Amino acid sequence: MKMSKLFVQTLREYPSDAEVVSHKMLARAGYIRKLTSGVYNFLPLMWRVLKKIETIVREEMDASGAQELLMPFVQPKELWEESGRWDAYGKELMRLKDRHDRIMCLGPTHEEVITAIARDGLKSYKQLPVNLYQIQSKFRDEVRPRYGLLRGREFIMKDAYSFDTDEAGLDKEYENMARAYKRIFDRCGLDTKMVQSDSGAIGGSVSHEFMVITDTDAGENDVFYCNNCDYSANSNHAVSKLQPAVVDGKEYFSKNETIDTPNTHSIEELSKFLNIPSTLILKTLVYIVDKKPVLALIRADRAVEETKLMNAVGGIEIRIASSAEIAELMANKGFDAVPGFIGPKGMDGITIIIDETVRDMKNFVVGVNQTDKHQVGANLSDLGLNSHPEVAAGGSIIYHDIRLVEEGDICPECGKPLLVTKGIEVGNIFKLGTKYSKPMNAVYTDINGEMKPYIMGCYGIGISRTAAAAVEAHHDEFGIKWPLSIAPYHVVVVPVSTNDEIQMSTAEKIYEDLLKSGVEVVLDDRDERAGVKFKDADLIGFPYRITAGKTLTEGLVECKIRETGEVMKLTPEKAVEFVRNAVANIK
Repeated sequence: MKMSKLFVQTLREYPSDAEVVSHKMLARAGYIRKLTSGVYNFLPLMWRVLKKIETIVREEMDASGAQELLMPFVQPKELWEESGRWDAYGKELMRLKDRHDRIMCLGPTHEEVITAIARDGLKSYKQLPVNLYQIQSKFRDEVRPRYGLLRGREFIMKDAYSFDTDEAGLDKEYENMARAYKRIFDRCGLDTKMVQSDSGAIGGSVSHEFMVITDTDAGENDVFYCNNCDYSANSNHAVSKLQPAVVDGKEYFSKNETIDTPNTHSIEELSKFLNIPSTLILKTLVYIVDKKPVLALIRADRAVEETKLMNAVGGIEIRIASSAEIAELMANKGFDAVPGFIGPKGMDGITIIIDETVRDMKNFVVGVNQTDKHQVGANLSDLGLNSHPEVAAGGSIIYHDIRLVEEGDICPECGKPLLVTKGIEVGNIFKLGTKYSKPMNAVYTDINGEMKPYIMGCYGIGISRTAAAAVEAHHDEFGIKWPLSIAPYHVVVVPVSTNDEIQMSTAEKIYEDLLKSGVEVVLDDRDERAGVKFKDADLIGFPYRITAGKTLTEGLVECKIRETGEVMKLTPEKAVEFVRNAVANIK
């Protein structure tokens, strides 16, 4: 490809709305252009990258025994009603009507469609196991699209679905997919960590994410891991053992009583006023889960992990309650408390989720739903939190791990301190079991002639996310450093001056020789200053740059390795051989 013909326009500045490295560089280097919020045009350079990632994915999925198909992007409401997800999925599901007023949705995922396909085509145990996959655009109507391709609304994804006769078969395929994913991301030049995760809207009993570890702002999730063993988990799934702390306040409080605690709206203010550690304070937070108030009780030195809380309730949407909503709740219960003085006593009919950190607390401090007052020397029995499982008028008390793990907490498996880093999710695998096959009556006939639901698994890879994650992992201040396996082109040949016949003829000869060798090469034949060409080459991220310039007086060209910055002086023939051999070694 000649640079003068390549459809690419680099920008002098980063887009004003770009927050993370991948968004900034992909836009500035001419890979993507924004169409509307969370939706991007993939320009020729980007499309080449995505097709290479797709090729790697196809090769490994096919090698693992999976079979490719393609399902419709638009899906009927009826299928989603069968699975029970039409109302449960939330506002991320883009709903629409066709001209006949039939209600449809844009597919964010394809569990319902693939289950219907299996229901019609897999009738006997003799046809199982099967793993079917596709690579296709998806659409999720994110409430706040950001980070370019990392959290867009439209994206390209590989999604696979396995069908087995039993849990043992699912376990085997789950491990098969985990190994295939490791090979895929290795071939894409990405170092990933497989971590335990929350199943979210997909559902199922077990799930893992493949995270690209990064120190950039694009790291969307904290990943907690142990250097001493294999434990690692996403923040919304991580568990730990707590460091020893003061949880019995018998040395601070001689009796159980309600006292004045003026102007102690925060944990820090209350702790300072009473001269106690925060571990002796029972914190009560009000959340709104699926439009209903929920109380979360946790030891005050720890934070609530909202996904854990939402799962404990069985909800699909969660947010912290506003001041107005808290005031309304207090008024309905006959209290006048403001945030900082709220407690669980007297909150009949409200679901209360109690973190496991609360179980060991004794003689602690808790709000009593009166502004400027707290109860000290309290115990769970005083609050009615360990004497019965139900609260009046339909509320419930649930003990559940809702705590956000912190760095330094104790590993649940080996007892060593946990570390934390940032990660970008590029793939996930789920054990679905019968979550979709049972409600959709997707069954097969077993060896005894009995009808049984399929045991299913689900396996996703974000194709466009993988490309963006590669930029986050491979870049410098000058631009992208594409791994050779997914770079849009392997090498750019740059004549310093197109008006110099020797430089131009040498560059063209190298270009032709590389083309004949099967190397993907660009000749920068533009009548531009050398500095402009070099800057564009670094910004676009060609893995190799061969420069025909003043060193030709010595019979040499310069060959630069973008990843390391190393520059070698080679004869034109050796430069061609060097790049050809590098490309030949791509996995």
